[in-house]
Amino acid sequence: MAGYPQVKFRFKLEIDGLEAGGFSEVSGFDAPAEPIEYRAGDMAAGMAAGAHLKVAGLRKYGNITLKKGMIEGKAFYDWILKGQNGEVDRRTVIIKLLDETQMVAASWRVINAWPAKYSGCDFNAASNEITVETLELAHEGMARDL
Repeated sequence: MAGYPQVKFRFKLEIDGLEAGGFSEVSGFDAPAEPIEYRAGDMAAGMAAGAHLKVAGLRKYGNITLKKGMIEGKAFYDWILKGQNGEVDRRTVIIKLLDETQMVAASWRVINAWPAKYSGCDFNAASNEITVETLELAHEGMARDL
């Protein structure tokens, strides 16, 4: 991303190997596995009342929200529009955390991501604020690459 305010964007977004924008806030990296409580009918009578086992349930992935950003490129915007029109186009997304020298400090691979929500910028010529866009991605898993 060229020019001001590049230093404010500490996260870069890459989709299918192409740089797609910069963001200054990312949230929603959670993947809880809800425990399922289980009590076998043949548990020993000497065990405490209500004793049970816990097994791992389904893993759920929360949506990742990228805020205070600027989306680059028409191809990326077209992908967002597809999602808003009901056509789910799953893609691999890489979110890179940049350090103060703009070098990659960490990165996460988001698997089968698609745009679940998009908020464009406010258009006000009398304002001196920068253009800000927000993107929410639904996905099917994530992994830390770096």
